[in-house]
Amino acid sequence: QVQLVESGGGSVQAGGSLRLSCAASGYTYNSYCMGWFRQAPGKKREKLAAIDSDGITIYADSVKGRFTISQDKATNTLYLQMNSLKPDDTAMYYCAHKKWASYCYSAVETQIMDSWGKGTLVTISS
Repeated sequence: QVQLVESGGGSVQAGGSLRLSCAASGYTYNSYCMGWFRQAPGKKREKLAAIDSDGITIYADSVKGRFTISQDKATNTLYLQMNSLKPDDTAMYYCAHKKWASYCYSAVETQIMDSWGKGTLVTISS
């Protein structure tokens, strides 16, 4: 079982930036898929970005060009750099982990992941 803890959320003004972190602990896998998701009040959870153990990345159209996913394998930490933030980006942000990099795209699309963090809140004011 992989434990995930997100951090880095907060309140910023529109146009600002934030970098979210997700620390993974517990059993580590050489092959994996990790992703960032968010859920705004009254809305369904949506995928944002994912990266697998080979460094292949996936982005949702809504954040492409503004958000960047990255990882530090030495510290088992996943990051999400968010730039040009908008009030619509206000949401709870979650990271998730899936064993094996195979079918990472479909796992992220269906949001069927093996482990989830508890989330970190991002609030963007206009």
